[in-house]
Amino acid sequence: MAVALLLAINLFNYIDRYVLAAVESEIGKDLLKGDPHEKAKLGSLATAFIISYMISAPIFGWLADRMSRWLLVGLGVLVWTVASGGSGLAGSFMILVITRLFVGIGEGGYGPAAPTIIADLFPVARRGQVMAWFYMAIPVGSALGYMLGGTIASWGGWRWAFYSVVPPGLALGALCFFMRDPPRGKSDASEAIVHRAGLADYLQLLKTPSYVLDCAGMTAMTFAIGGISFWMPRWISEVRHAGDLAHVNFVFGLITVIAGVTATLLGGIAGDYFRKYFSGSYFLVSGIAIMIACPAVIAMTRLPFPQAWAAVFVAEFFLFFNTGPANTILANVTHPSVRATAFALNILLIHALGDALSPPVLGSVAERFSWNAAFALVVANMFLAAVFWLLGVRYLKRDTDRVSLDKPSYLVMAATTALAVPAKMPEA
Repeated sequence: MAVALLLAINLFNYIDRYVLAAVESEIGKDLLKGDPHEKAKLGSLATAFIISYMISAPIFGWLADRMSRWLLVGLGVLVWTVASGGSGLAGSFMILVITRLFVGIGEGGYGPAAPTIIADLFPVARRGQVMAWFYMAIPVGSALGYMLGGTIASWGGWRWAFYSVVPPGLALGALCFFMRDPPRGKSDASEAIVHRAGLADYLQLLKTPSYVLDCAGMTAMTFAIGGISFWMPRWISEVRHAGDLAHVNFVFGLITVIAGVTATLLGGIAGDYFRKYFSGSYFLVSGIAIMIACPAVIAMTRLPFPQAWAAVFVAEFFLFFNTGPANTILANVTHPSVRATAFALNILLIHALGDALSPPVLGSVAERFSWNAAFALVVANMFLAAVFWLLGVRYLKRDTDRVSLDKPSYLVMAATTALAVPAKMPEA
């Protein structure tokens, strides 16, 4: 039930994100007509959301390590749902920016807590597959955002695309208040001790090579996928002339569903399966997959449409293949006491240096140079992600095993003191 509810919430999370990408050109015609910096400003809508999301996530991650995670998830869902509906009411571009900021705050309450609930419900051996099911909502929600956003906008205007996500979001948020938290560390090794984390525990994250390299790889990947996903419908429609925006959103959404769902599930299964043979399987699967995606993105810019749709499919398939394994690494190499904070710090890093920058950066590069130059920057970041993930292979087993052995400093001191006490003690 927990996984099903979190999957549904994550689904509407990404529907909401990519409704904006589906209708950004219509917003430009309405709110930024004649503005010479239209592309850069529209890209800043994604940046506004990401900035508030990445700043609020560490705060809510710290809270999620200390209080009911379901309460935070429910409140977060209600906040972003109401703010998303408010995006449709925006009478000016600045008001739209403000509503996207509140969408980010709402998602900041949900993002760090949700995967830690799953980590506490499933052991390491199965965690990759279950994480893949949870993150399957990314391609499905993204695709539905493109498809529903484009279709509803063509029927009733771009504002109704935002109104449509409000009723299901309110219902899902309310259901969270009836759920109960699993015990922290329930599915980790029996030696793992859950305690109130201190500064040393948080600093340990930065001393864990697997965590640092995984965050670096996810940051480069997020820059790439965040930029191209925001601009892809407009580029295919207006630059490559593959059809009107509604048609392009539908086809692109359909490809995203098929490629994303199959790749996300297969990536999670592959990571768990090869773990029996390679201790660094999650890193290996992620690195090889995104390396394969690089030439597919290049081919996408060279082939004519409709043949280029095949390259789009291959690129998306191997971009999504790392989703389950990369997030499983985060869960496996972080102690249950700081896991929500670890996910929150990851959110801060990958968005601050990733898709908070890429939509406006790619838009500016396209305006100043060309779309080919913008996509070259995307490919460079994908290659960089592969390098980081492949470097992490050697560290994963050691860092995963260490989670079950980590003890807080006060327990180490207690054990040391016990060694100095005479073996024979008076009975209580």
